[in-house]
Amino acid sequence: MQDVKTPEDYEELIRVIHDRYDDMSKSYQKIAVYLTQNPNDVAVLSVNSIADRCGIHASSFVRFAQSLGYEGFKELQALFQRRLSTAAPGFEARIKALEIELGARTDRSEVGFLRDLVVRDIASLQDMLTEISPKALSEAVNLLERADSVFLIGQLRSAPVVEFLRYILTMLGKRCVLLDAGGGLATHIARTIRKKDVLVAVSFRFYANEVVNVVEEAGRNGVPIIAMSDSTLSPLAKSARVLFAVPEHEYTFSRSLAAPMCLAQALTVALAARLQKNDVNPRIPTVTGK
Repeated sequence: MQDVKTPEDYEELIRVIHDRYDDMSKSYQKIAVYLTQNPNDVAVLSVNSIADRCGIHASSFVRFAQSLGYEGFKELQALFQRRLSTAAPGFEARIKALEIELGARTDRSEVGFLRDLVVRDIASLQDMLTEISPKALSEAVNLLERADSVFLIGQLRSAPVVEFLRYILTMLGKRCVLLDAGGGLATHIARTIRKKDVLVAVSFRFYANEVVNVVEEAGRNGVPIIAMSDSTLSPLAKSARVLFAVPEHEYTFSRSLAAPMCLAQALTVALAARLQKNDVNPRIPTVTGK
């Protein structure tokens, strides 16, 4: 990494990390992602605990801090600690509060697994509510409302999110095109997207290559992009007009789609309110209902 002026506050540190991310080693990139996704935990955990969660040796965190001009990790951590005085509780703090409120898990049955997932999903939704920018939500709805056509792309675990968006947007009367991986034509169809359209892209770690390629090409062509991903350091971030970073927290078996699906629904409900000129009780038409 090149020498940079040592950041003096949290916001400046995050800007520097974003600016230098592409030039970082793989291990430094992994550290950067953790720091940006878990600022509250970084403020209160020891460097050894943070390193264990990342699967990277603690000495790498010290060297990461030194590469940014700090004497050691504690000096970098101090920026996160100052931020914490005005920040909302982090994901782990929410988990602990919910476990106290709902009672700690005492069994290993099927219901016990359900309870754990519900607790983590509630914490994830609370986290999203405090982190998502109202300005970003409004801008995304503006783009969807004005678009001639809405193109949607999301593969692997992200596929259910764009399938849901296609259904609701179609029922709201928007012209939609799902860039399905089936048939191998998604990349070619994406080249028909115009500047009057909008591309909605959803991708989380580990990012689907075709989704990343489509987003980058559409961005170069001036297509407005609404991206939903797990981090502001996602490969979708640089091309996105609007980026919704929904941090992914580790699950024992699989990462949940509760927060991304809730965000997708919020976007469509807000759009319905605009289209129907009804911000009190917008209705989503259904295929079988009247």
